Amino acid sequence: MTQAVRHEEMRARNLEVVLGAVSRGGPLTRAALAEVTGLTKSTVSKLVGDLVEAGLLAETGPARAGERGRPGVDVVLSGARMASLGLEINVDYLAVRVLDLTGEVRFAARRERDNRGSRPKKVLGELQELATEALAEAHRLGLEAAGAVLAVSGPVGDGVLFSAPNLGWQDVRPAELLRLPVPVELDNEANLAALGELWYGDGERDFLYVSGEIGIGAGLVVNGVLYAGATGLAGELGHVVVAPEGAPCRCGGSGCLETYAGQEALLAAGNAASVPALLSALERGDETALAACAAAGRALGIALTSAVNLLDLDRIVLGGVFTQLYPWLSGPVSEVLTKRLGGLRGTPPVLTASRLGGNAATLGAAGRVIHRVLADPAPFLTRAQEA
Repeated sequence: MTQAVRHEEMRARNLEVVLGAVSRGGPLTRAALAEVTGLTKSTVSKLVGDLVEAGLLAETGPARAGERGRPGVDVVLSGARMASLGLEINVDYLAVRVLDLTGEVRFAARRERDNRGSRPKKVLGELQELATEALAEAHRLGLEAAGAVLAVSGPVGDGVLFSAPNLGWQDVRPAELLRLPVPVELDNEANLAALGELWYGDGERDFLYVSGEIGIGAGLVVNGVLYAGATGLAGELGHVVVAPEGAPCRCGGSGCLETYAGQEALLAAGNAASVPALLSALERGDETALAACAAAGRALGIALTSAVNLLDLDRIVLGGVFTQLYPWLSGPVSEVLTKRLGGLRGTPPVLTASRLGGNAATLGAAGRVIHRVLADPAPFLTRAQEA
């Protein structure tokens, strides 16, 4: 290994250390950064200068009072240059979201669309239109997209959506069908929603995130890290069997949670044409709607009992449409968890509603790009210098 290569590797590591320190503990002066990172003041000053020039850090003015000697200048993450793009294909909508490096939403759009039975190329063509609009707005704001992540409902591996029964898709490579000027990565919607909850939610580091849409998925976060399983396919909570002799499911099985607590099942049981209609009926105290939510909550509680027994969970976060239905679902869910877990645990895990609602997946998707830049800013600095 040549000395030049070693120097570039060391510089890349040091850039990561400095940017990470500001991300976690900023604003910080150069002197404070040297103390926190253990790097020399001259090294920190050069690295900060490079990061400011690339638009990843910004100087905000004199540091707060209380520091000895000549006051330094605070540096913070900058939202002026780098952007990330979060994309989502769900059964009944498409969504896009642009975040800057600070995590601020700079653009968001959602298009209601029934994607069931639609050809992947057609759906992705519409998503490409939304993504192009988002990138154009980012460019207008002076932002450069470092990359994009696409959230899809179904198990994913090596860029392949293996199966999405609710869409009617199998063995599709969605990211390859998008013609965008940035690299696009693919991941499961519930996993990305869990990351959205981790980074932009209530700040908890251990929880099971349950994504309630037409399908039901889950993402497990342990000590601040997403657990994806041995092959990346963990979290198919919607296909946990809650009634062995129950209704057939699109996955080919029967009695799956999705057939009792998924959005379609809830609307059918509640005699409602849409989620807003169901919510309106619930608020009026409609007995059919209340009974539908109670039944869905009990089914969800049975599935979550198995998850708690297997994983020893302390916190469960209900997201997606379950966030809106939380006032009517939480009681039946908690009742089942208390009844079925009391003998072993004494108290059930904490049950909460996500503050992010239906935005969690696109936030997690865009956030993954941001965290990749924070973990390795050197390539982005190279791109900024070449631009």
